[in-house]
Amino acid sequence: MAKGTYIQKGYIIDFTNSTGTDIAYGDVVPIGARIGIAAEDIAKDATGSLNVSGVFELPADNTAAFAVGDEVYWDDAGSKLTKTAGAIKAGWVIEPKAQAGTTAKVKID
Repeated sequence: MAKGTYIQKGYIIDFTNSTGTDIAYGDVVPIGARIGIAAEDIAKDATGSLNVSGVFELPADNTAAFAVGDEVYWDDAGSKLTKTAGAIKAGWVIEPKAQAGTTAKVKID
């Protein structure tokens, strides 16, 4: 039977910044099909920490209401959460957001 080796809890991961620009604490960082939130400043080409689990308040589309449990996605070009599938999966909403609201509380996973 195949075996796995425990590495870490996985709430925060090491991330090597190959984006070509510095990343600031709190920045949303697309990582493949998911997002992470910078847990510290990460200089270009340096390795730093990304939160990949937890609840965060993030900028959100102000043309749509969000309900608790809605899946939301990160629109990297617009730098905001959206309900439009096809963007980068961000997580799910933990608190209702009115249509005109500009931020949403999201459990990233």
